[in-house]
Amino acid sequence: MFIAFEGIDGSGKSTQASLLTNYLSNQQKNTILTAEPTKHYIGKLIRTAFVKEIVLQESTIAALFAADRLEHILEPKEGMLAQLQKGCIVICDRYYFSSYAYHSVHVPMQWVLASNSLAAQLLKPTVNFFIDTNPEIAMQRILERNTGVELYETQENLIAVRSNYFKAFELLKDQENIVIINGNQTTEKVFDDVLVALNKL
Repeated sequence: MFIAFEGIDGSGKSTQASLLTNYLSNQQKNTILTAEPTKHYIGKLIRTAFVKEIVLQESTIAALFAADRLEHILEPKEGMLAQLQKGCIVICDRYYFSSYAYHSVHVPMQWVLASNSLAAQLLKPTVNFFIDTNPEIAMQRILERNTGVELYETQENLIAVRSNYFKAFELLKDQENIVIINGNQTTEKVFDDVLVALNKL
């Protein structure tokens, strides 16, 4: 089973991905939590670009990100596909998107498609949980330090990124496996809803 979590920053998706990983591991299920960019060379290059240690054009970063995502899937020993074939449950915090992709700005949709189209053809999640939350509540969680903050944090960007998710899901032709979870609740209630949705698969 391949499970992905998506959502605007402040939705608590990283928390929920970790909770589900721990829950399944405690049930003696071989479960792996992954994230992106990877720890390999291309992933490191992407990170240095976004902390401005090197300067790259957006099109170059998009190509690097696509290459990193393919390695994330296909790397022979540690890649997601190899782990799935070994019988592991793979949970991915943010599969189709990246906080790096937005970098505090609503980037063009072709950037998202360039980064994700081939990955979407190679490996689609069994279920993709989109933690949908009101931008005001997301912002409040961020301000109260109740969630991790990545690279965009204004309410305007939260709104833009939220709408961008749904547009990209449609363009990537991957709407059938998306489960929208109401994130305007306690962490425990969101997790309960995730478990209910999983049990229906």
